[in-house]
Amino acid sequence: MTNVQHRAYNINDLRELAKRRLPRGVFDFIDRGTEDDVALANNLERYQRIKLRPCHLVDVSNRNLQRTVFGHQQSMPLIIGPTGVADILWYEGELSLAKAATRAGIPFTLSTSSTTPLEKIFDATNGTMWMQTYLWEQRELSYAVIERAREAGVETLMLTVDTAVMPNREFNARNGFTNPFRLTPRMTRDIAVHPRWLFGVMGRYMLNGGVPRYANYPDGMGGKITGAPVRLANAASVTWRDVEVLRERWPRKLLVKGLLSAQDAVTAQQHGVDGVVLSNHGGRNLDSAMAPIDLLPEFRAALSKSTTLIVDSGIRRGSDVVKAIALGADAVIIGKAALYGLGAGGEAGVSHALSVFRDEIDRTLALVGRCSFDEVDASLIAASPR
Repeated sequence: MTNVQHRAYNINDLRELAKRRLPRGVFDFIDRGTEDDVALANNLERYQRIKLRPCHLVDVSNRNLQRTVFGHQQSMPLIIGPTGVADILWYEGELSLAKAATRAGIPFTLSTSSTTPLEKIFDATNGTMWMQTYLWEQRELSYAVIERAREAGVETLMLTVDTAVMPNREFNARNGFTNPFRLTPRMTRDIAVHPRWLFGVMGRYMLNGGVPRYANYPDGMGGKITGAPVRLANAASVTWRDVEVLRERWPRKLLVKGLLSAQDAVTAQQHGVDGVVLSNHGGRNLDSAMAPIDLLPEFRAALSKSTTLIVDSGIRRGSDVVKAIALGADAVIIGKAALYGLGAGGEAGVSHALSVFRDEIDRTLALVGRCSFDEVDASLIAASPR
């Protein structure tokens, strides 16, 4: 196994290692945004523009990175978000993500479009797994997945609402990385020059039961990842009435993910959700979408303190996490950063990515004169995110 901790000093180093190891179609799928990658680039740039105002001559010898989210104490305010088809980056990649997150003391969120049974992930996380869901045109099919998660013991459900239609990811079509997969001459050549991935991932699947299947779709949907599922995104007809119904059906913690309007966040709160995720889907849906970090203070001001506010999209450094908490987030979600670690070195790579975040968060807190996130607020921000 690649000794990633001696080759990667930050998340971008893990990205480069993953880029070398993975076929281009696979790497672009996790790395790119949509259309011209405008939103993706803007997500990163907006964090870089935010500057911190340190306080010195403060005793920071005893620092604590812990954060309580939904009543559970986490080792740091980080959550691994839902990312479909992680299993094609590494053999049993979803399980690797889940195990690394659990060992690090943070939640892992399983995507509905996953190829590992949710019960297996739940057991691997000692019950700390979160579950992501979409709503399909046939709502009863979605409810079947949700009921399965409830019966397994999942406590937190995350409804993604920002994908009413499939986004325009032209690069996937060029690479042949479509749904279903299309083995083009270009992809065939690319796979041939990445033997570690070919034999270490797909080869192992072929020796152990064949191509991965969508494991959590109801009967009649999904099948192999090389086949065409009925629907992978939200139905275009989803409305607030569906949130009401879901709130009635799901008695535990409920999050709505993908909001970029503070008014929508307030409406979600009025519909009884326990938290919202401020997100532009990592820049992967609407290429002209604003960066979520720019809207964070507005969201925090609009929501009650009892509503958990989480942000994602563009987080690559521990300092980004500190900035997000200072601007009002209760926690942050990472997606690409964890996948870079997975693509570079499997479970060890994910663990290393989380260690990088932990070290950078700890170092940032010390350098700005804070001992814990209880001391992090807007006074730390020296320049407006706008």
